[in-house]
Amino acid sequence: MQHPEYLKKGSKIAFVAPARKISREEISAAVSWIENHGFVAVYDDRLFAEYHQLAGDDDFRASVLQDYLDRDDIDAILCVRGGYGTIRIVDKLDFTKFKKHPKWIVGYSDVTVLHAKMQQLGYQSIHGTMAINFEKNTKEALESLYDVLVGKHKTVGGFLAPLGMTTALNNVPIVGGNLSVLYSMLGSDLFPDTDGKILFIEDLDEYLYHIDRMMMALKRAGKLAHLKALLVGAFTDMHDNTIPFGMTAKEIIFDKVKEYGYPVIGDYPAGHVDNNLAIVLG
Repeated sequence: MQHPEYLKKGSKIAFVAPARKISREEISAAVSWIENHGFVAVYDDRLFAEYHQLAGDDDFRASVLQDYLDRDDIDAILCVRGGYGTIRIVDKLDFTKFKKHPKWIVGYSDVTVLHAKMQQLGYQSIHGTMAINFEKNTKEALESLYDVLVGKHKTVGGFLAPLGMTTALNNVPIVGGNLSVLYSMLGSDLFPDTDGKILFIEDLDEYLYHIDRMMMALKRAGKLAHLKALLVGAFTDMHDNTIPFGMTAKEIIFDKVKEYGYPVIGDYPAGHVDNNLAIVLG
């Protein structure tokens, strides 16, 4: 897959809210970080629109994102937060001009939808922190994002060298993202091709039996059988019922793939954690 051009001093990073609404205060740390690293933060009052819990209605959010996708002077698009709503607008977007000047899409959680779209189009994107998280992110997490944006990451995946993995996985594309969002795309043209890939998954605030249901769905759909490896990120704030499910999230995940024999890499610091390391998807 193609990667957009790496950023340099003066590159412009547009802020977009494809899902939940956000305030000026919540992006202030991200604006400061971007400016301190020699980039230019680009946004206007449209970023702070409100429509119930969303950052504007579907047509509005799509039009703002479309504007930045089309602009030749924008080098990266940083999603400011997740929540829910990106899947409601993805089919409204036209990527014709984007293909002439591709740019990095950065985010995680609900932004998994846009990562899947990038893979469908043949472009890499960055599973990494979002503007609302910069204030609490670790130094390592923000440095990892910077390294990917400027092309200093050590491998295609960005995670293999620190883990000391064999070179057999070095050039294997990584796909995936938030498990719940992947589950919502199952059966559609947006669900990533997982055969021969490293599948990355993470999630937040789910019941354990929901994790089991989603993993069973992916397994029954044939999405887990032919991976090169499974990369398991943070499964944060999981819940159980009064009558326990009887397995942890990690145990549930491993139970669904143990028969296949490929590597399963667990507890990787990516997802809904402060130390959310950037991963190049695609």
